[in-house]
Amino acid sequence: MISEPSIRDKAAIAGIGHTRFSRALGMTEVEMAVEAIWSACDDAGISPREIDGLVRYDLEQTDEEQLLAILGNPHLRFFAGTPFGGGGSAAVLVVAAAAITSGLARHVLVFRSRARGKHSGYGRGGAQGGRYWEKVGTELPALNQWHIPQGLVSAFQEMAMISMRHRIDYGTTDDQYADVAIAFREHAARNPNAVLRQPITREEHHASRMISDPLRLFDCNIETDGAVAMIVTSTERARDLRQRPAVIRAGAMAAGSHHIRLSNLFARPWEEESPVRVGRELFAMAECTPADVDVAFFYDFFTSLVIIALEQYGFAPRGEGGPFVESGGLAWPNGRLVANTNGGQLCEAFVHGFNNTIEAVRQIRGTSTSQVEGCELALVAGANTDPTGAVLLRRDR
Repeated sequence: MISEPSIRDKAAIAGIGHTRFSRALGMTEVEMAVEAIWSACDDAGISPREIDGLVRYDLEQTDEEQLLAILGNPHLRFFAGTPFGGGGSAAVLVVAAAAITSGLARHVLVFRSRARGKHSGYGRGGAQGGRYWEKVGTELPALNQWHIPQGLVSAFQEMAMISMRHRIDYGTTDDQYADVAIAFREHAARNPNAVLRQPITREEHHASRMISDPLRLFDCNIETDGAVAMIVTSTERARDLRQRPAVIRAGAMAAGSHHIRLSNLFARPWEEESPVRVGRELFAMAECTPADVDVAFFYDFFTSLVIIALEQYGFAPRGEGGPFVESGGLAWPNGRLVANTNGGQLCEAFVHGFNNTIEAVRQIRGTSTSQVEGCELALVAGANTDPTGAVLLRRDR
């Protein structure tokens, strides 16, 4: 049993919105953010003026002051941010639910607007769109001074190191990587919002160019522009709004095994890795097990990290994530665990996982283009190498 107080079942996602996803939308991040936010408010049936809380991804360039001016809302009374790259993508909901549960806000906005297309940069800063690794300066601060000169310049190289270690330890194969990519591409083919919709084969996966051994092109998330927004409110208030609530059954966060610190990432026991700790707390709060999850959304920035996440969150024993995904293990409708039914960040769009969360809401509502029959419980996980977080969403009863 969990101890009180808890966020369990006390908050819900009441509205979702997003822009089109594209390799180049030709919009600023502020413009994309406002479009997604208005869409989420309309979906929920509330006015933007009713938003009184905001949880911002800390890499976000669109700040609270800009949004207050544009949305005409001078009454923000709660604001916070979540850090750590993709690890913050689900943690925003944990923070928002905590604000709702404690009474600090009534309607909390969470959003992400990101120009990640190859030609979408709009400034020299690493967070100002485009490819951040192409903007590395000659003076390297903090941890960058130790790993960038050794060739760990971007997430591709960092995750390749982690992926190769998993392959060495457990014999994970190219075929297993391909099966993740194939399943998510099949899901994307049914999703009109997805950027990549053409089905692929194992042979095509293996023929795609090597990006950073062992990761090939089709193992890597796509580069896109787009924005996603969600409205979080209390479960009781959500029941009076326009859509079926996606209730936040449980949420958890953990830090302590950041992927940039590769010198000690594998020095700690498996049980102390951040996603493993998150999984334990998450299922304890929800009073259920991984076997109860109907659909999962893993942070699929790379196919290999989906396989590792299956093990970290308890869906497969350690070292058996590869065999788990073989021959459609994640595919809709009959996989062992249907996952990333929107096509994920590998195929739909790369919006730091926020697009996976709104697809989880669609699954709870019963409106996905790859709908899991009778879906009542969905897992949404942040990046499994950063300090991270995850939530379980459930259908309202």
